[in-house]
Amino acid sequence: MISVKICGLTSESDVETAIEAGADMVGFVIVESSPRYVPFEKAQALIRHAAELGAEPWVVATVDVPWLDQLVEETPEIGAVQLHGKESPAAVASFARRHPLVPVIKAMGVMSRRDLEDVEAFEAADAFLFDAKPPKGASREGGHGRSFDWSILKGFRVQDHEDWTLSGGLTPANVAEAIRLSGAHAVDVSSGVEKGPGVKDPAKVRAFIKAAKAAE
Repeated sequence: MISVKICGLTSESDVETAIEAGADMVGFVIVESSPRYVPFEKAQALIRHAAELGAEPWVVATVDVPWLDQLVEETPEIGAVQLHGKESPAAVASFARRHPLVPVIKAMGVMSRRDLEDVEAFEAADAFLFDAKPPKGASREGGHGRSFDWSILKGFRVQDHEDWTLSGGLTPANVAEAIRLSGAHAVDVSSGVEKGPGVKDPAKVRAFIKAAKAAE
């Protein structure tokens, strides 16, 4: 079964739409440079709402978000923290030691098979998310709606980490092909199901989840 994460949610209605459509995970971005940014209290409320509705809430952050530790400590409903910055292996390990009960997902920018070699260094990560590398000069690492050659992930395994999520440029129209080419068992979408930054299009959300779930 393909798992689907709808990311960059900013409202209770979008959370409800995603979960009603069959999303397994939902993501909330707490990086201020993102157009999908949600502040502390709103993030906490949305996380709790998603958990109540039965989805696994992920927090998308970088280790230098000043209140990330506080959010994790005060919000046990968090299902995972996706570190989507330029964190070093040591920084990821430090975060994992501080929060041993919360799975850490390290997001990695990918352009070629060679980029996958960098994964080996992140021993403290519980799983990985592969996204396209950001455009030159970008103010943030993810959320650009860019894709890459999905076929370079086919059969990819590292250490004990067999679980990884495919992201970057996915839409209802291409997600089935992306799953076929990459062999992904989980996919993540944000801008590909939006009608505006941080505002999800219910029809696109439903179409994406339907296409991804049928792709297996």
